[in-house]
Amino acid sequence: MQFDDRLATVLRMRADSEGGLRTQFRQLLDLLGTSPEGADADLLNRAYARLGELGDAIPQEEQSRILREGSLRLRDVRLVNFLATQDAKPAASAMATARLNEEEWLAIIPDLPVNSRGFLRHRRDLSPKVRDLLARLGVRDLVLPDSSGGARITAKDNAPREAPPLELSQEVEAETAPATGAQEEIGALLRRIAAFRETRGARPVAPRLPLDDEEPQAPVTSIEFRADAAGEVIWAEEPLAALLVGLRLTGARDTAIVHTQLQTRKAFADRQPVWTAPVTLALMTDLGGEWRIDAAPLFDPQTRAFAGYRGCLRRPILAEAEQTDSHGDRMRQVLHELRTPVNAIQGFAEIIQQQLFGPAPHEYRAHAAAIAVDAAKLLAGFDEVDRLVKLESGALTLSEGQSDMRQCVAETVERLQGVLRPRNAGFSLNVSGDAFAVGIERGEVMAMCWRLLASAAAALSPGEDAALVLTSKDGTITLEMDAPQSMREGAAAETPDTGRPRAVSAGAFGPAFAFKLAQAEAENAGGTLICKLNRITLALPALTASDGDSSAGSGRASG
Repeated sequence: MQFDDRLATVLRMRADSEGGLRTQFRQLLDLLGTSPEGADADLLNRAYARLGELGDAIPQEEQSRILREGSLRLRDVRLVNFLATQDAKPAASAMATARLNEEEWLAIIPDLPVNSRGFLRHRRDLSPKVRDLLARLGVRDLVLPDSSGGARITAKDNAPREAPPLELSQEVEAETAPATGAQEEIGALLRRIAAFRETRGARPVAPRLPLDDEEPQAPVTSIEFRADAAGEVIWAEEPLAALLVGLRLTGARDTAIVHTQLQTRKAFADRQPVWTAPVTLALMTDLGGEWRIDAAPLFDPQTRAFAGYRGCLRRPILAEAEQTDSHGDRMRQVLHELRTPVNAIQGFAEIIQQQLFGPAPHEYRAHAAAIAVDAAKLLAGFDEVDRLVKLESGALTLSEGQSDMRQCVAETVERLQGVLRPRNAGFSLNVSGDAFAVGIERGEVMAMCWRLLASAAAALSPGEDAALVLTSKDGTITLEMDAPQSMREGAAAETPDTGRPRAVSAGAFGPAFAFKLAQAEAENAGGTLICKLNRITLALPALTASDGDSSAGSGRASG
């Protein structure tokens, strides 16, 4: 029995905020894009209905950005067909990122809307059969035929030909066989039409004006550029300079065309160098698609004032991208194979514990309840592993927003004090500074604080007190914590189960894994987490005034 309730869980999730709507939209796309054969039809219909409601609630630009994320796998024909019928921007992104095989493309293209077929003409990874089908359906670039197109029907060909004067004997022969000459003219015309169609079908992919000039150029894989202090490109290499100049490429905010990750935007805001950072250009030209950006800040030699960036845009290496995707796919497949039997065990345990199929002895019900609890813990652990893999591979970014780090730390300490007070243990929190806003959604910050402080609380010995120091200085928020004595000795960090029941736990795999996950979250947010022998230091970039204005509508302020 295979039991996978992820789709039902996502449909039950409450999505009251903008961040919740985006999260549910992303999760539905991910699950429907890889839905297995034989899935529950009623559940799928509910999921597609909810996806349509989310499409009406989320702006087109945000839908387009989510659809272009590298973590999504649009491999389901029904989902691709559904997205093709949506608004123009989401449909264009879906057509650009869908991963169907040749047979699936051939089956779905005739039923696609005309606009969505047109978006496919910009893809360079379609097979010749798919391109031929698009050509037969009239999908092609609106340009004149290629100069190497072969036979053309010119004005000279179409002009009536003047026959030479006939002699008397020829006139008699012509009168006796008028049908023969007409048949020859029709045959010649048919042969010319056939030759024209053959040469037309064999023309190159990128047609040019019939000027008999140079051969088509190879695709551009790298472009050097120069940006001013505001982030706008003021110079770029040919041949795409005209398309790139004027774009805000190194700005601290995303635009309708340029999309970067949160840590990349923070690096630009702090005027730090950026290397191999992903950037997506939402353009329907040769400049559009996925790029990698390397950029270094420039400063005026006289005034030392910031003068902008100089850098290079380059296409990602296809082999590396395919290797990364395949590694992520394998890991997700492993987690799916682990979740399937655990979900089944949990389902049977709940059936016995709740006596859904009939009465059961109390002893069996007690065992079933314990099994259901253990299964829930395993599933929570799998979710943590999945989150760590996605963060380390760059397939997941923390939700943007605005939250108060001081308030999150104080609330977490207050929650833990109730558990630690009977053991005469606890935390002593000292705060200095006044700017503690971070550009991360409150739920993400609370989860990060819980991983760190709950791991430390579980390791505190009776009567032990750990000092916490929270400071805000020079645009950085720092949380420093004294490591408990058991962590310094290495016992708590190396084994997730010490043999005694814990009143509080940060995760199923112990403190070492919890710290590793918190470190990945901190690095994803542009910060660091350093764990030394007796000191744990978390550093996150503070939210500046300009960042606060741009993220006020995308997150929930907690202060």
